[in-house]
Parts: sequence; C-alpha cells; structure tokens
Amino acid sequence: MIRVLIADDETMMRAGARAILSTDPGIEVVAEASTGREAVELVRRHRPDVALLDVQMPQLDGLDAASEILKSDAGTAVIIFTTFSNDDYIARALSEGASGFLLKSGDPRDLIAGVHAVADGAAYLSPEAAHRVIRGLSTGRMARGSAARERVDRLSTREQEVLMLLGEGLSNAQIARRLHLVEGTVKTHVSSILARLTVGNRVQAAIIAYEAGLIESVG
Repeated sequence: MIRVLIADDETMMRAGARAILSTDPGIEVVAEASTGREAVELVRRHRPDVALLDVQMPQLDGLDAASEILKSDAGTAVIIFTTFSNDDYIARALSEGASGFLLKSGDPRDLIAGVHAVADGAAYLSPEAAHRVIRGLSTGRMARGSAARERVDRLSTREQEVLMLLGEGLSNAQIARRLHLVEGTVKTHVSSILARLTVGNRVQAAIIAYEAGLIESVG
C-alpha cells in the first residue's frame, strides 16, 4: 500500500486528488494539509511514502515545504502538483530534489501513475513538464556535454548501464529485470551513482545522463 499526503490550500482540489487516488486500491491517502507548514508537520508525523504538494500555499509554499521534507529523515518522496507549468517552478522543484512534477490540468491517470512511479523510486514528469525540461536542456547542451561525460566516465560500466535505464524513467524493479539483477543490487548501484555524480536525486542524475549523451530524452 502506497501511503500519500495531499497538501493544497483549496479544499476542492484536495477532495479531487483524493477521489482520483481512491480509485486505485494500492494507494491510501493518510493525511491532508492546507498549508506548507502543516504538510511538513504531517509528513514528520505520518511518514508517508509520497507527499503531493501544491506550489502556492500559505505559511510555506510547496517548494519550500518540499525542501524541508526532503531534508528530513521521513523517507518521503515529493511530487509537485500545480496549475502552473512555469519553467522556474519546474527547475526549482527538481533542484530541491522533487521526484515528480504534475499539472492539475493533466490526465487523472498521470496522477496515479506518478504516485506509483515515485513510490517505486523512479521519477515522473507530466508530458508538458518533460517537454520544458528537454527544451531547457537542449539549450547549451553541447557546452555542458563535455563536463557531463567526464562525470559519467567516473562510473563503472555497470553503473553507466543503470544510469542509462534510470534516465529513461525505469524504476529499480524494472532496471533489475532488464539487467537480470536483484533489486537490492540495483539500489546499491543507484546510491553509488548519486554519490559519485554528487547529485541528490534520480532526476538530477537523469539530466547528467542526457547531457552526456547516454539517453535522448528525460521524463
């Protein structure tokens, strides 16, 4: 069972997200918050697998709340769930360590798929957010490519294989099946990759893989 916290200052939006998630028997909404500060406190109390955070909330916005949650020891993955597909929001969310970015105007199935993907250790971006990330990366990609390749070259051959599949959006379980490894071994490789690339999450690692030419798309 994937345990989820929903944080949004609009009661109707929380109710809508809960209704969508309740259609999946593998997902349980364990808490709701109306402010960013309340979201942080409830994450510490309930330790959900995934926190679904709106950007614009009182007391503490969703991006600042994400930063506090990801720095805590709750082990909670973060999805930013917002009306705005602003490039700055996407960039800041990913730099803070969020694993997902979804638009409220998107397909409800994306919400369920995103929660499953992030809970399984993968990243998930809405199609529009993914397009914006790729467009941003494409600007000046060649200038960053050499530095990215130098970082990737520090990895072992197996770690580069894992990084490539991670960059394609595969979860640990999917990578394990593809490479005929046990999932625990993949988790060890992923931890090593993040440490050796000096990044904080899988999305940032995927960006380096993209810039190094290991994959052709992100998200």
